[in-house]
Amino acid sequence: MEYAIIFLPLLSAIIAGFFSRFIGDKNCQILTSILVAISGLLSIFIFYEVLTQNYSSNKLIFNWISSGNFHVNWSISIDPLTSVMLVVVSVISSIIHFYSIGYMKHDPHKPRFMAYLSLFTFAMLTLVTADNFLQLFFGWEGVGLCSYLLIGFWYKKPSANAAAIKAFIVNRVGDFGFAIAIFLIFFSYGTLNYNEVFQMTPELIQKQIIFLGIEFNLITLICLLLFVGSMGKSAQILLHTWLPDAMEGPTPVSALIHAATMVTAGVFLVVKCSPIFEYSQFALNVVAIVGMMTALFAATVALVQNDIKKIVAYSTCSQLGYMFFAAGVGAYHVATFHLFTHAFFKALLFLGSGCVIHSFKDEQDIQLMGGVWKKIPYTYTLMLIGTLALTGFPFLSGYYSKDAIIEFAFLKGSTVGYYATTIGIFTALLTSIYSWRLIFKTFHGKYNNKKNNLSSIHESSLSMLIPSCLLAVGAIITGALFKDLFIGTDSNFWNNSILFLQSIEHKHLPSWLLYSTPTLVVLAIPISYYLFIENEKILKNFILNNQKIYNFLVNKWYFDELYNLIFIEPIKKIGLFFWKKGDINTIDRYGPDGLSRLVKIISNMAINFQSGYLYHYAFVMLVGVSILLTYFILY
Repeated sequence: MEYAIIFLPLLSAIIAGFFSRFIGDKNCQILTSILVAISGLLSIFIFYEVLTQNYSSNKLIFNWISSGNFHVNWSISIDPLTSVMLVVVSVISSIIHFYSIGYMKHDPHKPRFMAYLSLFTFAMLTLVTADNFLQLFFGWEGVGLCSYLLIGFWYKKPSANAAAIKAFIVNRVGDFGFAIAIFLIFFSYGTLNYNEVFQMTPELIQKQIIFLGIEFNLITLICLLLFVGSMGKSAQILLHTWLPDAMEGPTPVSALIHAATMVTAGVFLVVKCSPIFEYSQFALNVVAIVGMMTALFAATVALVQNDIKKIVAYSTCSQLGYMFFAAGVGAYHVATFHLFTHAFFKALLFLGSGCVIHSFKDEQDIQLMGGVWKKIPYTYTLMLIGTLALTGFPFLSGYYSKDAIIEFAFLKGSTVGYYATTIGIFTALLTSIYSWRLIFKTFHGKYNNKKNNLSSIHESSLSMLIPSCLLAVGAIITGALFKDLFIGTDSNFWNNSILFLQSIEHKHLPSWLLYSTPTLVVLAIPISYYLFIENEKILKNFILNNQKIYNFLVNKWYFDELYNLIFIEPIKKIGLFFWKKGDINTIDRYGPDGLSRLVKIISNMAINFQSGYLYHYAFVMLVGVSILLTYFILY
């Protein structure tokens, strides 16, 4: 069964990539979707066995690498954490596969798209089922490669190519840190197997190591380097710049990357490595601080975005921040719970956005929409459900997981925990404001699109709506259904898959904390409607009077400009210098170009001997014979 879960998506990718011409595009789409769906159903069955029978396994596929004392196997490891990730990855991916049948209907390269989606799923499943860091890294890089292919799928668009390259390069920065962490683990532990590393960690908590001329605690250094890798994959602040640009890919790609796969890999890594992070409070504080900064940053930027997909993308970045600061305060199970619920409502929002874009004939600017909620009522309802879940509206999935993060941060009782609580509540308010701005600007008010008549706006096909409806069900029920299982005080679901050295005690929470977030979330709805629909002049005047603040947010805190100034331009100048002075003026001048000139000169000189006169040739022969005779006589 475990083999089928992992390798059915790989088989799907092979069929779509190499045999589509024989079975046809339509059959290819259906077959690949069915194979991934079977993987999803089997993942649910595995999760049920883990839940009811405490099922766990570690199945060896083959001996991968064996060199001296270095031995790495390719295995499929199943534990409670892995079972949750299997459900998230395979179920969401299968739904997106079926959605893609309708969304990519008119694209001439449908098989290639389905092959990339399936290969992406296989890489992610390889990542979450690994029992060692090297196998995890293989899946990690596979996910990065497939994201490059998917983001740049419409390769004829320069913006898509630029976005794909940017995602690939920024992720390489994080992956470099991750790779160093793996080297350091093997150097210090002599193994890369999870269980062996986790068991040996308590013995090394006092060990110091010199790195880049600075003395570090070994465990702290490993944790920080692992987190650098997580920052790249999960688009945390400083390494976040690739995520909004990734919206250049087709909408199903956005849903897959942002909901269930690539961006959650970083959170999974931190949670999986909780037996290491628990021994470094400094590293956990760094994780929490970066997480809360990311949550706040992304929420502020989302307030002023007009591209519907970029608004949802920044909301993903913000929610990932929530997950990280939950992990940073030691609430790994709560971070995983939010990861689980977030997968459903965020995928729903992306697929709903895809339906909106499809209805508006590829228009993505919410300023050019409006007044269509009666024209596309099903899409409107689906987007409402996703928005309510995202904002943490009472009794939907996001309410349980987001409030749990804020509560556990408060219960931590540390300075970092209190800061995280404050930022979490404030960010929840901002989340509600920008989310309802998207809803009201897209579906309410006046119709503002001059390119398309209002009469041309229509609902998407059933192949797009039905998958979205399945996600809507998940966005409604997953929070209430799994709350007690994932974060309940009496739950033993996680067993040894997550380590808690000091579990956070469930103390009595103050009333203001329990009611502040839901109250702000609900109050944001009428306030947003008034500001964005009823009286837009207030915001326009505010922007005019605070142009610097507005420009700061529109330009995404100037991170791209800063990186361009510090890194890109200097490196570009250095590259141009070496290209002109080193490559052109030195290597080419005295290498290939110089050699060709020398050959030309010699050939021009040789031409003079090709006179056509017999006595010239006889004279040369005589000179040659004379030289030979002289050589033999003298030597």
